[in-house]
Amino acid sequence: MDVKDGTENMNSALADKLSQSKHYYWFLVGFLVLLSALGSFVNDMYTPALPEMSRFFGCSVPIAQMGLTMGMIGLAVGQFVLGPVSDKYGRKPVMVLSVSVFIISAIASVFSPNIHVFNICRLFQGMGASGGYFLARTIPADVYTGRGLAKLMALIGAINGIAPASAPVIGGLTADAYGWKGVFVVLVLFAAVILVMSLNMRESLSDAKRNIGSVWHSLSGYKGLLANKPFVTHVCLKGVSLGLLFAYISSSPFILQTHYGLSQTNYGLVIGFNAIFMVVGTMVALKFKLLKNAAVAGAFILVFGACGEAFALYRIHSIWVYELFMIIVLFALGLIFTSSNTLAMNEGRRQAGEASSLLGIAGYVVGAVVSPLVGMGNILHSTAIAYVAITILVIFFAIKTKLLAPDLDK
Repeated sequence: MDVKDGTENMNSALADKLSQSKHYYWFLVGFLVLLSALGSFVNDMYTPALPEMSRFFGCSVPIAQMGLTMGMIGLAVGQFVLGPVSDKYGRKPVMVLSVSVFIISAIASVFSPNIHVFNICRLFQGMGASGGYFLARTIPADVYTGRGLAKLMALIGAINGIAPASAPVIGGLTADAYGWKGVFVVLVLFAAVILVMSLNMRESLSDAKRNIGSVWHSLSGYKGLLANKPFVTHVCLKGVSLGLLFAYISSSPFILQTHYGLSQTNYGLVIGFNAIFMVVGTMVALKFKLLKNAAVAGAFILVFGACGEAFALYRIHSIWVYELFMIIVLFALGLIFTSSNTLAMNEGRRQAGEASSLLGIAGYVVGAVVSPLVGMGNILHSTAIAYVAITILVIFFAIKTKLLAPDLDK
């Protein structure tokens, strides 16, 4: 028996063990949903308060949006460092440390004397949330492969669709009632619940599968992953697609509240409704025999939705048309996210920590660049340009994915 067969047998045995313990299986699903949601909440929940914060701190729109950028940078840097650390020391210690960092930095942000201190706190919030975000992909890859991995990740993704759907609603209601500071108090309480639940979490990475040597030596694992062409292709597809989602997240509060006059609460309700269609996309992706075909289908649907949205932002100026095309865009992104996530983790599963980190980093690098750009000049026009530019990149990497050999059922 070679190393590959031995690893797959251990994964199969662990998967069988978890399947036999249905109570823990569903606890794990719920726990992973909350971990992943923390990465989503760190941005989505306070976006309804961005216009209010811009007024509160007396700063420009791009400076207010830099809070999103700093959070994304923190998410990217945190994943880059914590991926190898989790491969050496295990998933649970990294999760506890990262969530603790998030709680401390979220509390500090409430007492920020100016926007610059607040944005620095956002950097550490992103770093803290990054642990949960990448572990929600890494832990399933410790246990499952192929279609089994796809089903678990799609299940987590579908349930976790509640996060982008509910976060703006909760954030809008909280901001209306208690101001922007109340949003971060709620985030602290949410993270505290995760920390308490972690007491029942079992370590998914056995001692035998952990990296030996120093953490710095473990960082060299990134080199091998970056030399894996299929893995890099899937990561790039996920990255540019996630960049488009962040362009939407950072521009929508100013478009829907400032331009179309919605309240923070109504903005949250609209964004929550839109997110449901992304959840539908994640589930529809599983209907495809080959997940790469779901990615390609999503990319071409995205062309229609994003180009239609861009035209609407330039010429039509109707909230109903804006909503129609955005629903199409989010459905297409759901198709792409499920397929690119699963394909990338299937390729990089032997270094799951680093693979999950790179998968997350790619999106936040694009998002960190895009978020302040959509606030420059006329936000309707800059957002339209960003949508079209990113969609071109999505099509490019979707076609490259289509040309790869099927790899899901290895």
